[in-house]
Amino acid sequence: MKFTWFNLMPWPYLPDDFREKNRSVWVDIDSRLFDPVKSHEVYNTYLDLLEYASTVGFDAIGVNEHHQNGYGIMPSPNIIAASLARRTKDVGLVVLGNSIALYNPPVRVAEEFAMLDCISGGRLIAGFPVGTSMDTNYCYGQIPALTREKYQEAHDLIIRAWHEPDPFAFNGRYTKLRHVNIWPRPIQKPNPPIHIPGGGSVETYDFCIDNTYSYSYLSFSGYIRAKALMDGYWKRVAERNAPDNSPYRAGFAQTICVAETDAEARKLYEKHILYFYNRCLHVFAGFADAPGYRTIKTIQTGALSQYAPPKGYANVTWEELIEGGHVIAGSPETVRQRMEDLIKTLRVGNIFCLMHVGDMPKEKCMYSTKLFAEKVMPKLQNMFPEYADDSRFWCHPIPQVKPGSLPAERDLALMAGE
Repeated sequence: MKFTWFNLMPWPYLPDDFREKNRSVWVDIDSRLFDPVKSHEVYNTYLDLLEYASTVGFDAIGVNEHHQNGYGIMPSPNIIAASLARRTKDVGLVVLGNSIALYNPPVRVAEEFAMLDCISGGRLIAGFPVGTSMDTNYCYGQIPALTREKYQEAHDLIIRAWHEPDPFAFNGRYTKLRHVNIWPRPIQKPNPPIHIPGGGSVETYDFCIDNTYSYSYLSFSGYIRAKALMDGYWKRVAERNAPDNSPYRAGFAQTICVAETDAEARKLYEKHILYFYNRCLHVFAGFADAPGYRTIKTIQTGALSQYAPPKGYANVTWEELIEGGHVIAGSPETVRQRMEDLIKTLRVGNIFCLMHVGDMPKEKCMYSTKLFAEKVMPKLQNMFPEYADDSRFWCHPIPQVKPGSLPAERDLALMAGE
């Protein structure tokens, strides 16, 4: 198993009446709710938590990209990853990922990911999401029906830029470049491992199978509701006669909270969980799926019905979130049992652990993270021993990675001429 400590970086200061006074946390959210001065502490706290997770046994730490929202204040995950690359070692850096249809030209992604791979010593795990309709269509103005075609072209250009050592011309529909010859180039050859975040589009199944990418289902609807979609993925793997059905071909994002007892977990984390589901997931339905964003094939499968409970998250309760598998919370043993059920039910080898939720304070998050790393994770790591040697979907660092560090006091004194 591979466990990634993943941080969405939600804005923790949305007011109690946020739902009543704002129609959406995304796209047209009142920008005056963002306080740049407070954000200084917020960003650095989130970086502290990511760095802390890298020291307690997680296989990787992860970040992602979203725009114009209070759900995740990380429009450029590469900036965050660059900071982490200098401050961590012996841990993968999952950038899940860059919404490649939004970059003009897409070689910018090839270059920046190559930089991250070089700075980190080959620790990058790259992600190429299509991007939510809110980000892609409403915030960045991409034509919904053309988004996936533009995504495919961007992908092809990035991969070719990584693979071909000689300059070449690229004459696509959306990007035309006379000279493609990226510097720097990634350490990992032929390219860093790639995970594709999916949210219900069945075409992504074939894309992952064709390219040997890991399919990562990112959902807040819980692992129980996710079973139908993941069963569809594994069915497609079998239909395509893929050479294997390694669990590392798939991943899942799960909200997790650990305490000494089930009762303590509820006492510590309930209000932060409800903050997230009630405010951070308050998305205007008109932004969720622009006409043309979903393909007819995906709509026909009924996969989209797996997203959320019928009544939505407006007044969802702790009990409903726990029973539905949206949140796995409780004592180490309770969490272990539910996580084992998730892993077996979905057959996933990559878990993206959402340990920080909503407005959860730093100390509570560190407490939960430590308990999971010490008392839960070790009992789950060897669930697929027959695939222990499958490293196709993970990073391959060079020996003796040299992380950055702050100058020691003596060095600072020398620099100052003392």
